Amino acid sequence: MQELVHDKELFRLVSEGDEAAFRRLFNLYVPKFLPAVQHLTKNTAVTEDVLQEAFLKVWLNRDKLPEVEHPRAWLLKIVYYQCFSFLRRQAVHEKAMGIMAEKPESSSMEDDMAFNTLMRTVSEAVQQLPPQAKRIYLLSREGGLKIAEIADQLNISPNTVKNSLVRSLQSIRQYIEQAGHFLPLFILWMIGL
Repeated sequence: MQELVHDKELFRLVSEGDEAAFRRLFNLYVPKFLPAVQHLTKNTAVTEDVLQEAFLKVWLNRDKLPEVEHPRAWLLKIVYYQCFSFLRRQAVHEKAMGIMAEKPESSSMEDDMAFNTLMRTVSEAVQQLPPQAKRIYLLSREGGLKIAEIADQLNISPNTVKNSLVRSLQSIRQYIEQAGHFLPLFILWMIGL
């Protein structure tokens, strides 16, 4: 009962924007959830990403925290949702890669031209991003850096990096759609959009 009261108090403080309370919540629950997520993902880096994404969702939805009756169960639900979302994306990726591997080596000239046009459009969209957003996007997509690595390199917070990537991807998607490219979701996911 004491733990429930403590967690509800932390939730109240986080809902008011208290970053110290959010850090306490993060430091309290990440060690508790880490073994289960690690067991499901089988990858330490992915486990860290899943937990960071889950707690980022908590922070972004902090206005809902005062309504939560059972904080631990609510947090666990978000963590598992993030974990299973990752596993679902991974399965889609592996399936798409399998389909692409089955495709004969000699693809049609029309397919190549369509792909090249799409990639040019993506490049144009990236060039139109604000300088900081463009730098973050390129470090993520071309440099292969994780959110935390980009944050360290640019000396900004991981939340700033994440928010910038979300806005950049939305902007690039809109640019692609305005250019007349309407793609299946797994193609967008494959090229990082």
